[in-house]
Amino acid sequence: MSSKTVLIVDDESSIREMIAVALEMADYRVLEAENAQTGHAMALDHKPDLVLLDWMMPGTSGIELARRLKREEATAEMPIILLTAKGEEDNKIQGLEAGADDYITKPFSPRELVARLKAVLRRATPAGVEESVEVEGLKLDPASHRVTSHGSALEIGPTEYRLLQFFMTHQERAYTRSQLLDQVWGGNVYVEERTVDVHIRRLRKSLGETHQHLVQTVRGTGYRFSTRE
Repeated sequence: MSSKTVLIVDDESSIREMIAVALEMADYRVLEAENAQTGHAMALDHKPDLVLLDWMMPGTSGIELARRLKREEATAEMPIILLTAKGEEDNKIQGLEAGADDYITKPFSPRELVARLKAVLRRATPAGVEESVEVEGLKLDPASHRVTSHGSALEIGPTEYRLLQFFMTHQERAYTRSQLLDQVWGGNVYVEERTVDVHIRRLRKSLGETHQHLVQTVRGTGYRFSTRE
């Protein structure tokens, strides 16, 4: 189960229902609010992992609610995706400037919605991930975005860095290529699973002989990060 909670704020019940069905099928918990006032209260009470917010609503608009959520300390870090029928560039920019992490223009497919939602959740750094991690002299420091081996800096690409960060914070568990795509690439449905193999190979090469044994192939499944043979 994803166990992630998404709050849908939209005055149209049919839209909320369509989104809720798509998200529940993708293993998300769903909360619903029909206006900005209820949505604000639910955001404070339930601390959802992400808010899907309709731009145009009677009374307080979605853009006003987005600004309010970003102003208040309790909800400032909460990711927001704006749902809008507005396709003009300036409106999209206005939404992003209000603090939204992404926007989706109606009409949209449930598949696109889930993919965009996963991407935003991946970019939202969970608490604790800012801390450095060290395994057998291999150290990853998110604050400086550096990877070192016994104090010596390693040259590592951005995708390989994200892969390594995920592995080092999720040790001793085997992940399929599909799961790694979902976690590291943010649910990008256009990336082929074999792309994972290419980046695993690059990651091992970057880690060198000292640490490449930590990234292990699990036959018939995928990969794991482990200090055990």
